[in-house]
Amino acid sequence: MIQSDRNAKRSIAVTLSFVAAGTVSLLTGMCWLIVRPDILATYHYNQHVIAVTHLFTLGWICSAVMGSIYQLVPVALETNLHSERLARAHFLLHLIGFTGMVWMFRAWNIKGVGYFGFILATGVLVFAYNIGRTLTSILRWNVVAVGIASALGWLVLAILAGLLVAAAKLWPISSFDPIRQMHAHAHLGGLGFLMILIVAVSYKLIPMFGLSELQNQSRAWTSLALLNVGMAGLFVTILFGSALKLLFAIVVISGLGLFGCELIAILRVRKRRIMDWGMKYFLTAIALLAPLCVLAIVLSSPGVTLNDFTGRLENVYGLIALLGVVTLAILGMLYKIVPFLVWYSRYSPDIGRMKVPALVDLYSVRLQTIGYWLFLGGLVLTSLATLFGHAACAQKGAALWFASIIVFAANMVKISHHLFKPGTESLPMNAALKGVS
Repeated sequence: MIQSDRNAKRSIAVTLSFVAAGTVSLLTGMCWLIVRPDILATYHYNQHVIAVTHLFTLGWICSAVMGSIYQLVPVALETNLHSERLARAHFLLHLIGFTGMVWMFRAWNIKGVGYFGFILATGVLVFAYNIGRTLTSILRWNVVAVGIASALGWLVLAILAGLLVAAAKLWPISSFDPIRQMHAHAHLGGLGFLMILIVAVSYKLIPMFGLSELQNQSRAWTSLALLNVGMAGLFVTILFGSALKLLFAIVVISGLGLFGCELIAILRVRKRRIMDWGMKYFLTAIALLAPLCVLAIVLSSPGVTLNDFTGRLENVYGLIALLGVVTLAILGMLYKIVPFLVWYSRYSPDIGRMKVPALVDLYSVRLQTIGYWLFLGGLVLTSLATLFGHAACAQKGAALWFASIIVFAANMVKISHHLFKPGTESLPMNAALKGVS
């Protein structure tokens, strides 16, 4: 029994390591914004903005997402992870890579960015290979599997594009406008990898958590196809500064609209009527896609030129996308994934022998509630402050965000504490025998 407990802990160690690294990165980034609120009030093409952005995207978002994928893909597709050893190696490469990149960006040492970017890219290739080999073992490809596979492809392209952007600053290998290169690279990661991944796993997890099922396969497939076609078109049109950018933005928004319709249909027939805070976090993130799409239409419209206002509007667009939609979705999913992983690894062997806590007993619902409202308050205040270039208000908004993440981290610590100090009680002998029988 002791050996099985150790194996169970090892099986979730990689995921928890990624989540821990991501949470520390998120807290560090929020502290950075509190100390330097002018980062949000100025245009995003400078070393401090680029450094903190990569801390959020690589340190927080990619860490949390990749760690979750190592658990979600085998569960969602009913298969086994190809290699846990590769996952552990990936964690080390990822940790060294993103930490070094952020440090080098802050010092504006582009050559150093390239070196650490190569380490990070190596980790991404290990990750893509591991998950790709895992996908090859599934018996039937569905919309979830195809969505995950396409998201992996966009991730690899985003990393390669990022390395090319860094190389272009050292050697004249590209004639493209640097701002356009940066925006194209950002959309590969934010839309191609993260948004398509969120859509794909939602088609499995929302029915699972709500005790429902996918309602319209054609709608789900079409939404995924539109997102991939739109992403390909956006990358090219952003890079070349084409007016067709608006057309492909509309294609992406159409895909997200179908995704929203399918989620509504799934939730309408769910058997679990009471919605917990994990689901509320996630669905709020999906609702934030509405204002984000409006901003996308505005910024993609032909004739829009870069000035102080549109520059701040671009900042708000990135802020809502990364620290609104994606971050809130991740927090919601982690509130569903981490408690289950800890409960299953620690308490499933004791069922029938001991009295084990319920899943909801592992965390504080009160802290979830407080964290949710602090997060929304921080998002609204910071977005408005960024739009109007008000550094003092941006600092207050970042402080609310920081408080929200502290609450989240406290809940994660509370959950993880059960791995080391379980809350079990011995059952009476007759109850234990009944459980065994």
